[in-house]
Amino acid sequence: MRKGKKYLESAKLIEKGKAYDAEEAFDLVIKTSKAKFDETVEAHFRLGVDSRHADQQVRGAVVLPHGTGKKVRVLVFAKGDNVQKALDAGADYAGAEELVAKIQNENWFEFDVVVATPDMMGVVGRIGRVLGPKGLMPNPKAGTVTPDVTKAVEDIKAGKIEYRLDKSNIIHCPIGKSSFGVEKLTENFTTLVNAIVKAKPAAAKGQYLKSIAVSSTMGPGVKLNTSKFGN
Repeated sequence: MRKGKKYLESAKLIEKGKAYDAEEAFDLVIKTSKAKFDETVEAHFRLGVDSRHADQQVRGAVVLPHGTGKKVRVLVFAKGDNVQKALDAGADYAGAEELVAKIQNENWFEFDVVVATPDMMGVVGRIGRVLGPKGLMPNPKAGTVTPDVTKAVEDIKAGKIEYRLDKSNIIHCPIGKSSFGVEKLTENFTTLVNAIVKAKPAAAKGQYLKSIAVSSTMGPGVKLNTSKFGN
């Protein structure tokens, strides 16, 4: 794939083969963020685990202190009093079977995160085939299957993100916008990396954090020094 002029100019600022400290890395990410929009900054963690084994899965959720800068639309599957509780907490949509039907019949996906109370999982299971591939299926490990819909919605709106290992043993996560500045991006990143280190499976052997890189939407990747975060 041919790289654009701005990308190539930005890449010159990054020393090949060098692993940077977090503050230096985010300073470079901001400097190389040249698009006309406020670019999202992402962190990418390559882990020394094998996602094919159930005992080496890495998945969880964490509230970033400064959020992601993105407005997150929350759908809650609940019934009774929990529907109003979810809406009062800031959910964009809340309901039961009628929302399942809307997704099935209208191919409706105007939401970014799905939360469900445990008693609704039988109903939500009917659309597991469409929610699963989009990464929208509620999961207890991510805190999106819970009886406490108020806390779940408030946490998500406050900047809670889910992290999970993909098939190539990499975790990709948004950690803010380039407009956040070095300090806020570093604080968000530190919160995330600490959560991922804490989630290290007992079955993981050898080096856990193989590599970490950060980048903006259109910018080049900047490698980080992994030794600072324990292994």
